[in-house]
Amino acid sequence: MANLLEFLSYVFVSNISPGPNAILSMSHAGKFGFKKSVLFNFGVSTGVFVVLLLCGFFSRIIFDIFPDLQPIMVWVGASYILWLAWNTLRSNPDTKSNYNEEKGNLFFKGVVLQFVNPNTILYGITVFSTFILPQYRSPLILIMFCIPLSFASFFCTACWTVFGVVFQKIISKHTKIVNALLALLLAYCAVSLVIKTL
Repeated sequence: MANLLEFLSYVFVSNISPGPNAILSMSHAGKFGFKKSVLFNFGVSTGVFVVLLLCGFFSRIIFDIFPDLQPIMVWVGASYILWLAWNTLRSNPDTKSNYNEEKGNLFFKGVVLQFVNPNTILYGITVFSTFILPQYRSPLILIMFCIPLSFASFFCTACWTVFGVVFQKIISKHTKIVNALLALLLAYCAVSLVIKTL
């Protein structure tokens, strides 16, 4: 791969940057601890893997067939992220009841988020159309690239989860303030995505 350094830099920065995946990873870790919230991280990486597969196989034709799809995708994703912000703001400080209510949904929430997260979809389209497809066209190689790319998303969201665990005492003492800050960050993500389409 001719642009290996640029490719690795793009992958790292795209995955470690604060966004819905990172913010929710930190939020779940602050409420449930690392072991319980890692389900969300597995959901994120599973969703990223599937989205990357789709982006890899369809990135060459998606905007040729549906040139108006990108703004619609951004609005749908921003709406979902705002819904996540609202739920984060309203979340109950009683972590045991929250975990019992949410444990079955953490994995699913991580997977579904990737399908409405324009950052993940645009990341997949960019990484394939810019770095991979110009040099590799084999379906097997495209699948092989999805494995380390989804692992990178797991690693980076796990870093945010560890950050949430380290600050768990602060988070649990100041739940309403932390939830408000996390909700504001999610709302900022949603608004900034919409502003880019205007």
